[in-house]
Amino acid sequence: MNYDDEAGKRGLAESDPMPPEEWRGFTATARVEAIYTAHGPELMRYFRRRAPAQDVGDLVQECFRRFTQSRGAASSLIERPAAYLVQTARNLLAERIRADGRRMQADHGPFEEQDHAGPDPHAALEARDTIRRLADVVARLKPKTRTIFLMHRIEGLSYEEIAAAQGMSVKGVEKQMAKALGAIRRSRQDGR
Repeated sequence: MNYDDEAGKRGLAESDPMPPEEWRGFTATARVEAIYTAHGPELMRYFRRRAPAQDVGDLVQECFRRFTQSRGAASSLIERPAAYLVQTARNLLAERIRADGRRMQADHGPFEEQDHAGPDPHAALEARDTIRRLADVVARLKPKTRTIFLMHRIEGLSYEEIAAAQGMSVKGVEKQMAKALGAIRRSRQDGR
């Protein structure tokens, strides 16, 4: 949309800012367009120095949105639109700074050493050594005891299910589990 052509059709030139006393014969839209033509570039320069380039257009648009929705703009427009627009621009930038501060504050959390330190290498080595010792103990168990122990602890089967699968009594499964657990307990005591 070319504003120069439309302004020329209405009898307004880009370089013709109109003071409030001359606005009586024009519609509110023409008045706002005249104010935009007169003060839009000033606001653009103001925001370019103080805000990221990608936000300049949005900030200018927000200034004029607030200007057109103000009570003074609805009745006879504001007598000094430049002052109103500059104050609106300052308020927008202040609001933006406060919002950025709240966002940054919300993004920061307390630093807890245990949360950021990572895994303890000594604890990892001890765990790995314990697992290796337990695997050795389980490997040394008699085949029937080892099978029953693995069915219960690894596969999660109950004593009744193991007894049915192995063709033995539940009491026999309990004795085999007691043997396996006793061997593991003894190896842990020896490892200390």
